[in-house]
Amino acid sequence: MPRNWVVVPTCLPVILRRCRVCACGRFRASGRFRLNAHHKLIDVWLLALCTGCGETVKLTVLERTPVRSLRPELLDRLHHNDPVLTAELMQDPLMRRRQRIALDWDGAWRVETGGPDPLGDGAAYRAGCETAYGAVDEAIDVSVRFAAPIPLRPVRLIAEGFGLSRTEVRRLIAEGRLVSAVRLSGRLSGDFAFTLKR
Repeated sequence: MPRNWVVVPTCLPVILRRCRVCACGRFRASGRFRLNAHHKLIDVWLLALCTGCGETVKLTVLERTPVRSLRPELLDRLHHNDPVLTAELMQDPLMRRRQRIALDWDGAWRVETGGPDPLGDGAAYRAGCETAYGAVDEAIDVSVRFAAPIPLRPVRLIAEGFGLSRTEVRRLIAEGRLVSAVRLSGRLSGDFAFTLKR
């Protein structure tokens, strides 16, 4: 039976952008929006704080947009500093391109494997012994779903999920015991599946 893993964000990622005050390159989204109305037009910014000096930077969300063109629910979410909206906007590739920012997801995600690690703490696999999931010669099929488009290296994700080192995961790939229809050596941010041959 296939195992289902889910990659979920645990907090907002760090925004990579150079600070004009202290030259630090890391900002944290404050979770607050600033709105400015000009008659029938509105500007909206997402505020972010430099992790070095606390300087505030405004990331443009909307610029000179007719107020009537906005859905009332969106306007309400902006007024109430909706944290889910903050996360959605930060993950929007168009906004990131417009603002010339990148995101650092290190430490901001986890993989939910839906139960105990089928390899124990990884030691069972290394020792070649049986586990509660069956004998060593059985294969483990894993389907990975991303709850948010978090760009990750599959090697790191698989290592986290099974409690193995990245070196061990790379060795399994090289030996043909860890296979997938997608390339496991780059970065992925979308759903994929793999098989670990025991």
